[in-house]
Amino acid sequence: MTRYFTDEHEWIDVDGDTATVGITDYAQGQLGDIVFVELPAAGTSVEKGKDAAVVESVKAASDVYAPITGDVTEINDALDGDPALVNSSPEGDGWFFRLTIADKAQLEGLMDEAAYKSFVEGL
Repeated sequence: MTRYFTDEHEWIDVDGDTATVGITDYAQGQLGDIVFVELPAAGTSVEKGKDAAVVESVKAASDVYAPITGDVTEINDALDGDPALVNSSPEGDGWFFRLTIADKAQLEGLMDEAAYKSFVEGL
């Protein structure tokens, strides 16, 4: 499994033709206590760079963008009852949705972990 990151602070784990998407620890730290997560329905097509989900925290509501294009196959139902999972495990149990990858070439523009860490240090 390979993990990629976007400059909008989403992470994406790629396993074959399936990708799991969430927000980074940095993003959840900037948002503060998360109180609600709106996820796309299974079967929804998402497009790279377009809105895919919404995160509401005590500070603000933020859009979460699709890091690549694909069809949503599964959402993390655990976030419905416990949105704070995004705070406690942003890059683990707090994942948002899984999708089938429409075009693996879109992964080429994303950052690896070292590049993302460098990016965040520069903010």
